[in-house]
Amino acid sequence: MSGAAKQDHDFTPPPGGEFLGHPKALWNLFGTEFWERFMYYGMRAMLAVHVAAAFFAHLGEGARAEASLTYGGFTSLVYMTGIAGGFVADRILGYQRSIMLGGALMAVGSFMLMAPDLTTFLVGLAVIVVGNGLFKPNISTMVGKLYAPSDVRRDSGFTIFYMGINAGAFVAPFICAAYIGQKYGYRWGFFSAGMGMILGLMVFQMLKGWLGQVGTAPEGKKGYGPLLQVLAAAAVMVVPVYFLLSKSDVLGGLLIAMMLALVAYFVWSGIRSGEKVQLQRYIAMLILFGANILFWALFEQAGSSLNFLAQDHVRMPDVSIFGWTPTFEVFQSVNPVFIILLAPLFASLWIKLDKAEWNPSIPRKFAYGLAGAALGFYVLVFAIENFVEEGGRISWVWLTLTYLIHTMGELCLSPIGLAMVTKLAMPKETGLAMGGWFLSIAMANFVAGRIAAIASGGGSHGEAAGSLAQYAQTFDQLFWLGIVIAALFFLAAPLINKLMHGVK
Repeated sequence: MSGAAKQDHDFTPPPGGEFLGHPKALWNLFGTEFWERFMYYGMRAMLAVHVAAAFFAHLGEGARAEASLTYGGFTSLVYMTGIAGGFVADRILGYQRSIMLGGALMAVGSFMLMAPDLTTFLVGLAVIVVGNGLFKPNISTMVGKLYAPSDVRRDSGFTIFYMGINAGAFVAPFICAAYIGQKYGYRWGFFSAGMGMILGLMVFQMLKGWLGQVGTAPEGKKGYGPLLQVLAAAAVMVVPVYFLLSKSDVLGGLLIAMMLALVAYFVWSGIRSGEKVQLQRYIAMLILFGANILFWALFEQAGSSLNFLAQDHVRMPDVSIFGWTPTFEVFQSVNPVFIILLAPLFASLWIKLDKAEWNPSIPRKFAYGLAGAALGFYVLVFAIENFVEEGGRISWVWLTLTYLIHTMGELCLSPIGLAMVTKLAMPKETGLAMGGWFLSIAMANFVAGRIAAIASGGGSHGEAAGSLAQYAQTFDQLFWLGIVIAALFFLAAPLINKLMHGVK
């Protein structure tokens, strides 16, 4: 029996009924993810700027570097805990209960960010991290479980789900940061973000019937006992997460150790399966995890160095909307709005290219994504070298163009990568594999924090901290790194594709 046939045999479909050509359950997950991302991106739009001003202002020029490290540590931990959350969903709680518990913890953590002292604030971040580990990888895995592995709608379904992510991410910075945060203070912006998570839990619970048996608890794990055990473990886990938020070097070492353990596990699992095909698919998956790390290390400058660049060196458009003037936080909505506009085009593009037998392989799409991340930074380097206006600022158009190019790269890589994980992993390990995908993003965010600390906090070549020259120097290095690795992945695509054994 072929691997595809075997996986189709293990597939449990959701209850009948479709909307716009996809299972109705997809739209439950779409709405839930919309509000969860509203919480996360609303909070993220303010995070680095708030931390620098509220807790590290006494460090002077070093405030932003310290805030960037805190930001990078938090965002890496957000994705790092996904591997534990995937294990919990696979073996203990099931996906539905993991999502509910994780969302509740994230709401509590968001409200804790209103605290004026750094200790409580960091504990709040730690609670969000633990909750996100239970929520984020498992809702993505559930999308994959709505489709048989051979269903050609899967990539399109993930792209639609990705629109839900970005619809929430688009609205949140306007409401949480640029309006509530600017008018009433960032602490109330964090409160509004937490309320968004509560709305997401309400959507998930009200439409849970559409999911049927997809993501329910494993046999023998139903009832309140396992739920209380995981809740107690989550409370204990907050302590080391809080510690790691303030110990960047320790966090970096731990991430490296976890990545090596992840590689060893999937190689061992492939060997244990007794199938050469499965082993080689896992090797291909791990190679693509490497590309994912580089892409997000570049892309995740958005909430840190690019946010500080926008605050100090970008001229905002001279407009007024019902008396409201846009502030730099609105750039956090630029990428999501491009996703919303372009995702349907990319979703239909892959289907049309597949019918014409011109659809690029998954490794080639990853190469295009890396090239997009690199070229976006070259736009800023070009603008800084040639188009600095009076007052030492560049036009908002250049930063917007950077986000457009980054978004096109993202659509070539991120939704394709989510679908790729669910195709290459064995059915019983899809939650763990999705956790591994997010662990690679955790590593990327840690690296991104270090890069942002250099770009916005000064480097080793005598450039002033946070100066345009320092940004240009750092972004130029990112361009060359990204474009070279993209070219290597493009050339290696046939070999990686061969390891995937027909997975497209």
